[in-house]
Amino acid sequence: MTGSFLEQLNQGVAQSRVGKYFRLEGSGARRERVGSKFTTEVRAGLTTFVTMAYIISVNALIVMDSGGPCICENGEDPVCLNNPAYNEWLGTLKLDLITATAAIACISTFLMGLFANLPIGLAPGMGLNAYFTYTVVGFHGGNKIKYETALAAVFVEGLLFILLSFFGVRQWLARLIPQSIKIASGAGIGLYLCFIGMQTSAGIGLIGGDAATLVHLDGCDRDAKGICIDGTHMRSATTWIGIFGFILISILLTLRVKGAILYGILAVSILSWIRGTDFTYFPYTPGGEASFDYFKKVVAFHPIQMTFVNMNFELDNHEIWIALITFLYVDIMDTTGTLYSMPKFGGYMYKNGDFDGSTAAFLCDASSITLGAVFGSGAGITEGGRTGLTSIFTAFLFFISLFFSPIFASFPPWATGPALIVVGSMMAKSVQSINWSYVGDAIPAFLTIALMPLSYSISYGLIAGIGTYAVINGVIYVLELISGGRITPSDKDLKEHWNNEGFTVETVLPAWMQIIICKLNGTTYVDPLDKMEEEERLERELAACADAVDAKIEIDTHGAQPALASVEH
Repeated sequence: MTGSFLEQLNQGVAQSRVGKYFRLEGSGARRERVGSKFTTEVRAGLTTFVTMAYIISVNALIVMDSGGPCICENGEDPVCLNNPAYNEWLGTLKLDLITATAAIACISTFLMGLFANLPIGLAPGMGLNAYFTYTVVGFHGGNKIKYETALAAVFVEGLLFILLSFFGVRQWLARLIPQSIKIASGAGIGLYLCFIGMQTSAGIGLIGGDAATLVHLDGCDRDAKGICIDGTHMRSATTWIGIFGFILISILLTLRVKGAILYGILAVSILSWIRGTDFTYFPYTPGGEASFDYFKKVVAFHPIQMTFVNMNFELDNHEIWIALITFLYVDIMDTTGTLYSMPKFGGYMYKNGDFDGSTAAFLCDASSITLGAVFGSGAGITEGGRTGLTSIFTAFLFFISLFFSPIFASFPPWATGPALIVVGSMMAKSVQSINWSYVGDAIPAFLTIALMPLSYSISYGLIAGIGTYAVINGVIYVLELISGGRITPSDKDLKEHWNNEGFTVETVLPAWMQIIICKLNGTTYVDPLDKMEEEERLERELAACADAVDAKIEIDTHGAQPALASVEH
């Protein structure tokens, strides 16, 4: 009975205007998303939200370390570590940042779902906010650049980013990236997510820092200062319950249980809310008591008091311009790599390296930069999300979280860490599509994958991959020219064709400019993706016909063998 109701619901929504706009399967819309159903999109949106919910508290903690607009004027304690009044201000700042984080994620994700029709959740990125906090502003404002000035630089950078996306420059630059590097970026981001999920700040605490080897197997108990106690490795209760969550999610996925990731996160979270256990999220400490008191409020909305539109546009310091350029460069590399890997992972990227809704996706992403640095989450795609309905439902839950922040800010990192590890493993499967047969393609792809987690930066991985690709293949090309073709790799025929579409109107100009040019010339605009889809459809039909012919020949051959044998006899 329930199944029949859900089927009717999916069919009814698909045939409505909403279904046609979001191109649900069975809607009859152009370029339907295969496998997309309303109930699946809702579940995927819920999973995406729960996977991202930890950002509400973690991001607030990172930016709070900058001190925000709070001013420290204590000569004996230059960073005001033990200043009661300053710490009280930081408490208000943290609540401001929790509200701001949820609001930014709500607006950004809603725009992505509505205009780009992609199941991608957006939220302030921890990597760029760590750079903002500890490098630009400094711990408790310890550097020369003030918090308000740094915010203004981010706002200006966001406007520049919008212009680059609006005129198609960003999209065209992204399409120049070799296909092997694009595929590798998906696997690299998967390992990056796995690395985050294994750490303490946003994961299960399985991996920790080490002075000699940089990282080591952790999972240890820690003292009041957060330092690992000797002899306690792999004895942390939170690490083991995180491992339990990972195993639970893996088993549920193996059994094809819908919502497996969500069930795993909720199971670990509910267990961690029980007080008096070694893995509780609310220990009997001053910090634990404060968190539990906030958790018990359940419903609470904190209006922003200190950070809203608090910017200073006196950008007269050369260091702030260096920071602005760095923000722009990292945003282009980080978010471009993420936005291209998600459609590849979801299975709706075309062979020319573009995907449906790419221009709108880049514009929504760039617009969000003016609110905060942005990163993508692929958990909703893993749960079957294929359309923007996933993002819209995720945005709705972020809106709800504004009023239920005590609950949503209390998902432990060891509950969401297993989900990041599992999603990372699923994204890593794209490595099978990399051209490992040719060294000029394989080495750059490998460096892209390796450096993303090892450098803790998506952009550095892309730079390494693109740089080595250009150097290796550039030198080979020059040697071929100088030697007249005598010095050339023996297996060059295995090299992947570089998808360089050239400087044509269709590849350089965004769709809106092409439409205007067609109207001025009196011609009809044809969407390049429509042509690509038609080409791929014809290729599939030809392949099916070829398979049918081969099968018929095989049947005829087998059927003729006995007759031939009898003649020879």
